[in-house]
Amino acid sequence: MTTSADRAGTDRPAPPLKKALTTPLLYFFILGDVLGAGVYVLVGQVAADSGGAVWAPLVAALCLALLTAAAYAELATKYPRAGGSSHYATVAFGPFTGFLTGFCMLAAGIVSVAALARGFGGDYLTEFVSLPIVLVLVVFLVALAALNARGISESTRANVVATLVEVGGLLLVIGLGAWIVLRGDGDLGRLTDLGTEQAGPASALFAGAVLAYYSFVGFETSVNVAEETLDPHRSYPRALFGALLTAGAVYALVGAAAAAAVPTAKLAESSGPLLEVVKEAGGVPTELFSAIALVAVANGALLTGIMSSRLAYGMARDGLLPGFLTKVLPGRRTPWAAIASTTTLSLLLALTGEVDTLAATLVLLLLVVFFLVNVSLLVLRRDPVAQPHFRAPTAVPVLGAASCVLLATQIEKDVWIRGLLIVAVGAVLGAVAAVRARRSR
Repeated sequence: MTTSADRAGTDRPAPPLKKALTTPLLYFFILGDVLGAGVYVLVGQVAADSGGAVWAPLVAALCLALLTAAAYAELATKYPRAGGSSHYATVAFGPFTGFLTGFCMLAAGIVSVAALARGFGGDYLTEFVSLPIVLVLVVFLVALAALNARGISESTRANVVATLVEVGGLLLVIGLGAWIVLRGDGDLGRLTDLGTEQAGPASALFAGAVLAYYSFVGFETSVNVAEETLDPHRSYPRALFGALLTAGAVYALVGAAAAAAVPTAKLAESSGPLLEVVKEAGGVPTELFSAIALVAVANGALLTGIMSSRLAYGMARDGLLPGFLTKVLPGRRTPWAAIASTTTLSLLLALTGEVDTLAATLVLLLLVVFFLVNVSLLVLRRDPVAQPHFRAPTAVPVLGAASCVLLATQIEKDVWIRGLLIVAVGAVLGAVAAVRARRSR
């Protein structure tokens, strides 16, 4: 039997990472990760699934995300160390479940990059130039991989600028939508139009929430910086919930502005839905907003690509993935093999799937991860630790796990097939990793 300290590492010396993150810094870190490019691409798809009340599935997705966020808040303050979801599942259930959780996170990152690459090649880009989608995908992903390989400092500096640009773009959409309504060209009645010809209000709400959920993912990566936070017990929950509520408010306002300003059918048909708001408002060059949207999409793909490549490198270094993925560039010390491999997989997925299918696949993979995190929390309630930590009511992880199951039932059959194939590969590799771990012990 292993003790709590053995499994969780709570009695071991802290990793040599500098504790520098205050509550405001952590808040902006999480907000920048959550308030990303998904809403630039998916508002139209949400409108197609839910009708004119685009804000409703966005709010529903926020409420469901907050349930799992509460589980992360407890686990991150109870075990403030890197590893995140994979570490919690390993502590609760052992190496097989821990590997499967980490593999699903890795796969979700690869799928997310593919979805954003498809979004980059849509209506926003055609404001400038019309190119074959295959060429766009190849050039876009190769360029991101090159920036990723150049170095983490260059990538993060680019992220700071891009985050400011994309937030400014969302605020611009909210302002333009309000202007359209005030001048009498909008239709506030669409904001209560929940449902489509194919689905009633409840079904439309949950169908839209599945895609809207994609806009809130990103908070789960913040657990990896909990150990670098000055006072994680106090700071992490405040920063996490504050950032999610801020992002939810912005997203709901963006959804309401877009729905009120643009007819639902037109919004649903566009792969650059927020650009339609700019066109309806007039006065703002569409090329300017398209450039903002392209920066947002590229930034989201870059951040996710960095996470995916580093996760692949780390798993390979631990012997959980092929050792080839640990190769680094001699001068830059960046994991070129992991970058090349994850980029290639993202390209293959982008060539074989549309944005909505890829986004739903990502959500399915994350629902697996979030379900395991919520269940892990219930199991780890029996594992006391010395330091104080946030504690969520027991009903919260139960509802969080149930929400994952509920959302999963709304995902279409073809997405399930794609997602189950990925999970099956992870299960096989996880079994191999578990056997190797037992032999090593």
